[in-house]
Amino acid sequence: MTETRDHAGRDRGSVTRRHEAPVVMQATPEHRAQVIALWHACALTRPWNDPTRDFDLAVGGATSAVLIVREGGIAGSVMVGFDGHRGWVYYLAVRSDHRRRGLGRMLMTAAEDWLAARGAPKLQLMVRDGNDGAAAFYEALGFERQPVATYGRFMSENGR
Repeated sequence: MTETRDHAGRDRGSVTRRHEAPVVMQATPEHRAQVIALWHACALTRPWNDPTRDFDLAVGGATSAVLIVREGGIAGSVMVGFDGHRGWVYYLAVRSDHRRRGLGRMLMTAAEDWLAARGAPKLQLMVRDGNDGAAAFYEALGFERQPVATYGRFMSENGR
């Protein structure tokens, strides 16, 4: 509730403030702390990945970005990148009190638009084993499990 006054400054009583419509935009370095807090709250971080480094590299990169959806404050985010062969999505997060309102879908659409504008022919993402909720979300958006295995190693373990 907020007080309102007419043009003469007289109190018109209390009115209910309308919620602003969700807006997707590209994150800037000033958004770092809020976005990383969101990633932690959504249990997306892992000890072997430094979220500050991930955010800074994505925001500062020519082929990557962090997109946020604002609804009041930051309600969600997604990291997107294009490696020249395919687009990738990471760190899709929506605050728990903002879920089931289409913000995740809105962020994925924005990520797809960002990648399409750069000529990415395909979008890839990874879902950790056991994250059935995320798998169901992506399947509802038309994503299909791919017949590939993902391999990796940490560069620091190989003297690099």
